[in-house]
Amino acid sequence: MMKTTSMMCALAVLALASLETRADEISSTLTLASDYDFRGISQTARDPALQASLDWSASSGLYLGAWASNVDFGPGTDADIELDASIGYSGNFNDDVSYDIGVALYTFWSDGDNAEFAELYAGIGYKNWSAKLWYAPDFNNYGASATYLEGNLAIPLASGFELGLHAGYSSGDFWDETNDGGYFDYSIGVSKSIGNFALALSWIDGSDLKATDGTPGDVFTSESKLWFSIATTLPWK
Repeated sequence: MMKTTSMMCALAVLALASLETRADEISSTLTLASDYDFRGISQTARDPALQASLDWSASSGLYLGAWASNVDFGPGTDADIELDASIGYSGNFNDDVSYDIGVALYTFWSDGDNAEFAELYAGIGYKNWSAKLWYAPDFNNYGASATYLEGNLAIPLASGFELGLHAGYSSGDFWDETNDGGYFDYSIGVSKSIGNFALALSWIDGSDLKATDGTPGDVFTSESKLWFSIATTLPWK
């Protein structure tokens, strides 16, 4: 199937690239989170998520990535694993301004038919501020396009803590057809690294998405929540 081929090609390229580059260009991040949150919407019905990534980057700015997480979309679907792949190019215009462009492929795996969709993205950063625009021609494999615009700000605090602010807006034909329009999401959180582990605590709210605000069983719920994660990146320095 095309979706399987796409994922396998991405992983194969990543593996081949790893054989020809130094080990410090390859990393893997393991994350345990209280919920898999995607733009203010729970992807695990507010249950914990175990996530892992494998990333390769070159000095030229080219990078490849693979990412996986458990999901829970309720009794209407058998999908329980999400596998994603990405390819992109990032760099700096100068010491303060950075850029990032690429494409991400999302696939959802089950015992039955699998599903996939792709997003293009372009971002720019200035010091500790960044913005990124995402565009999916066929969002959620629904047959309609969607756009996501996000802004992020990281503010260093005392004792190694960092304050993170995020705001995003989802729009496009998909949301017009399924939610009578787009919606806002935001988060406010603090993070701190302790040894080889990164801890984060955030307040996340996507309740502007009225269609899933308080859904039964918390499937795709967009209600506000307190979110926690602990992550470590290998190899350890």
